[in-house]
Amino acid sequence: MSVSARDLLMNSIMTFWPVFFLLLALLISILASYTMFNFIGNLKRTNGTFRQFWLAGGAFVFGVGLWAKHFVTILVDENEPLIFTWVMPVALMFIIFFSLMAFVMLTLDGVLKYRLLIGSSILAFGVAIMNYFSVLGPEIKNLEDNPNFIFLSLVLLFIGTYFSFLLSESAYRYRKLMASLLLGGSVVLVQIIGKKALHIEYVNGTYLTFDRLNEDINLMALIVGVGALLILMSTLVTWYIDKRLNQMDERYRLLVENSLDTIAILKGDRWGFVNVAGLRMFEAEMDSELLGKTIYHFLPAKDHDAIRERLHNLVFTGSSKPIEQDWLTLNGRVLHTEIVETMTTLDNEPAIQVIIRDISERKKNEELLINSEKLYVAGQLAAGIAHEIRNPLTSLKGFLQLIASGRKNNNSYYDIMNAELDRIEDIVSELLMLSKPQVYELNYQDMRVMMRDTVTLLETQAILHNIAIEAEYGTDPLWIYGVENQVKQVFINVIKNAIEAMIDGGAISIKLSRESDGVYVRIRDEGPGIGEDQLAKMGQPFYTTKEKGTGLGLMVSYKIVDNHQGKIDVKSELGKGTLFEIMLPFRYPDAVIKKSS
Repeated sequence: MSVSARDLLMNSIMTFWPVFFLLLALLISILASYTMFNFIGNLKRTNGTFRQFWLAGGAFVFGVGLWAKHFVTILVDENEPLIFTWVMPVALMFIIFFSLMAFVMLTLDGVLKYRLLIGSSILAFGVAIMNYFSVLGPEIKNLEDNPNFIFLSLVLLFIGTYFSFLLSESAYRYRKLMASLLLGGSVVLVQIIGKKALHIEYVNGTYLTFDRLNEDINLMALIVGVGALLILMSTLVTWYIDKRLNQMDERYRLLVENSLDTIAILKGDRWGFVNVAGLRMFEAEMDSELLGKTIYHFLPAKDHDAIRERLHNLVFTGSSKPIEQDWLTLNGRVLHTEIVETMTTLDNEPAIQVIIRDISERKKNEELLINSEKLYVAGQLAAGIAHEIRNPLTSLKGFLQLIASGRKNNNSYYDIMNAELDRIEDIVSELLMLSKPQVYELNYQDMRVMMRDTVTLLETQAILHNIAIEAEYGTDPLWIYGVENQVKQVFINVIKNAIEAMIDGGAISIKLSRESDGVYVRIRDEGPGIGEDQLAKMGQPFYTTKEKGTGLGLMVSYKIVDNHQGKIDVKSELGKGTLFEIMLPFRYPDAVIKKSS
């Protein structure tokens, strides 16, 4: 009775092993398929080096998994020999190579029309080669085959491979799991049918039978364990990476969806993706109102050619700088935007990512600012014109008072008055011709002559304020090359400011000299002086220390001297007065004539 029980137990164990190996082979095949689908599924989320990693990793894991599955499946039949020859590594290289080629085909979405059909055919061919090459590779003594079973196995393999790929790209929630079950079951089923299709008697060599493998449990554990461990480790690594990528995708999704700017992706010239901000910007209630439609429906007709050229060039440049672009909403409203364009991928196809920022409010504010600046410039201009005209009017009024008082008439007064009237006329003419560029006539002028005219002009005003003007002109001509009226205007502004600053009278000293290549005019007054903080603001528009001043006189003076390649330096001490030092380049009148001749 005990012998029968032992025999029954051994029979049970022998019956258990084939079922165990069949389930183990199916599990390894499913895990390898699932890991592979995870790898190639990440191809759409990455590019560059990562794409190569996913391709090579998917092919390697799937190849090793099917290789391990192949030998575990052989153990299902206790009479089937397990052969260890050069065929084993070659079969592994075969399945890895064909898997890689099949996965490359899957990446050609939009490029290759029948990529799924071709990819599944390549993979099915690779699996079939591994199955039949592994058993036909060793030296064979006798071979019997059943073509019908062989054909059936190939058809089932192709159908299972094609539909698993088709299922993996569907929108079904558990698509990867279902595709893995289908593909894993297909490759195991094909191997079992293939074994029925071939009856092979090998030449005596190095191979193991189930009985011998059962005696050496360590070798069996090694074969099964290595394959299973590789698949398990690959699955865990892929799961971890996939989890991290999903977290990154979720962060990016939230960032895109919550962005205040429109973030969209164009496939060709059509909307492929638009975030919520984009729907609001284009006044769309549903994304179907934008997706799939050409962007030229939302662009002014005048910009179509320029945008086509820009998008075409983007393939070579990769990205563009921010540019302004007008868009039209679904309701026909014009949007002023700023747009950035960058090359990217969508569904594994080249695409263009655009970020659109609505700057309509900014454009309105800019228009208001421009109008405000125009008003500011107009006010500044009006104040400047008034200031420029008031100076000659003051002189004319002074001379008229002298003439009306019955003092001795001086013909030079009339010449000066006539010149001042001409100056007023020039100022008014410039006001009327502001829209045209002003061309000034440059001539060689003697600085001494211009200063004498200026002193004569302002001498009367100085006398009225009990101020004496003391000038040293020197004996040698002080030539400059410039506009006479402008340079005289600088002298008038500085001397007039000095007169107005000396409310208690005094003297204004003027000294002209040549130093190296410059003509220096130093005008010193005996006024109250200017503090250091005020000196730093000299020449700024509308900055003045006078009660009724506009601050434009010195600003104009600084500009005129700068245009003549000169400079103004101001030094002052409180209670002692102020010194204005004006320097203009010295130029001989015949210098240009000699060079030209």
